[in-house]
Amino acid sequence: MDIYKEEDIRQHVSISKAALTKIEEAFRHLYKGGVSQPPVIHVDVPEYNGEADIKTAYIPGFDTFAIKVSAGFFYNPQKGLPSLGGLMLAMASETGVPRALLQDNGYLTDVRTALAGAIAADQLAAKDIASVGVIGTGLQARLQVEALQLVRSFHEVHVYGRTPENVKKYQQEMEEKYDLTVRLAESAEEVVRGNDLVVTTTPAQEPLIEADWLHDGLHITAMGSDAAGKQELSPDIFSKADLVVGDLASQVFSIGELQHAKDVNENDITELGKILSGDASGRTKDQQVTVADLTGTGVQDTAIANYALEQMRR
Repeated sequence: MDIYKEEDIRQHVSISKAALTKIEEAFRHLYKGGVSQPPVIHVDVPEYNGEADIKTAYIPGFDTFAIKVSAGFFYNPQKGLPSLGGLMLAMASETGVPRALLQDNGYLTDVRTALAGAIAADQLAAKDIASVGVIGTGLQARLQVEALQLVRSFHEVHVYGRTPENVKKYQQEMEEKYDLTVRLAESAEEVVRGNDLVVTTTPAQEPLIEADWLHDGLHITAMGSDAAGKQELSPDIFSKADLVVGDLASQVFSIGELQHAKDVNENDITELGKILSGDASGRTKDQQVTVADLTGTGVQDTAIANYALEQMRR
């Protein structure tokens, strides 16, 4: 069995068009069927503000399927440690023999999550935007912006976070790394009202965005809610939006934002893979309000693991 360390994986896998194409392919497989993907196994560790998820999926035609463990322990930054971590085990699809251990410390999860946000925005956000709004200042608040640059051209980021020192650090790092102008917002409302593309990236358990803030042309990608009890959006948002898209319908209603939207059912939303397969439309009018609820799926993990193995073995 091959063992790959985080530093090796980072050298060969990045947020790129090639990787984005692999994640798009995974969503198409998920929609078209034939995929074996069990529900997410979730473990809470409340005394340490921690959680862990186990995700997996077999995709027909893929050499291996990944079993991924990802952890989020949100007191870690106070200890000088990253909040997120994990690893992936790649199993041979033909024999079930373990083929590789990817000790990525959550890096591949970070990449595929950012790419999913870019894919959703590409299908749902307005084509011409001048700026991106971000709520949150953690790693995904950074990577989502990096991935969005693959699908949209913009020169400003408007960010809101609850901790002033984290916001200032975010501003400095993003301006230096991506040559963007980062403006600090006084509130989440300011971010939403001032941008046509907004990404929420927090582990919040109560709404950060209210329905009254919606405006014509707005797209929101909510990617922070991936477990029961998490919530970044007011439930009223979904009934006011023109189009609501999820990565997996059954999953967004159990662990995504839509777990809180009692007046919305699976018939009211569209899956991202259906749009990518051409069987449904994304944004069709400039004035539409669109929302993507992304919870993270096992097919994304299998896709990024196979891509990583291809890159490193090559």
